[in-house]
Amino acid sequence: MFYSSPIPEIDVDDLALRMADADQNLQLIDVRERNEVAIACIPQFEVLPLSEFERWSDSILTRLNPEAETIVMCHHGMRSAQLCQWLIARGFNNVKNVAGGIDAYSQAVDSTIPRY
Repeated sequence: MFYSSPIPEIDVDDLALRMADADQNLQLIDVRERNEVAIACIPQFEVLPLSEFERWSDSILTRLNPEAETIVMCHHGMRSAQLCQWLIARGFNNVKNVAGGIDAYSQAVDSTIPRY
């Protein structure tokens, strides 16, 4: 099943503001591989690598709240868009993809995060 509308996006400046709010209902997911996360990460994000999808996908509805704002990130925004589509198809109604991924975040928000 493909999501017919564009995936909602959040830019990295807005992401930084949302994370600074410390909103308890904000769910942050990083779908990059563990070796990528070892190079560059934002600690608030839960790491759920797409390559481990079979391991964690069955528990997603108990692990995450489908009503809460869910922000998904990867390196540039392609893999995270795939997970956004999958979450929306499962009833998540407030999903956003990080436009430009962690690479854009490193360039625009936090230059201490290494680029790769």
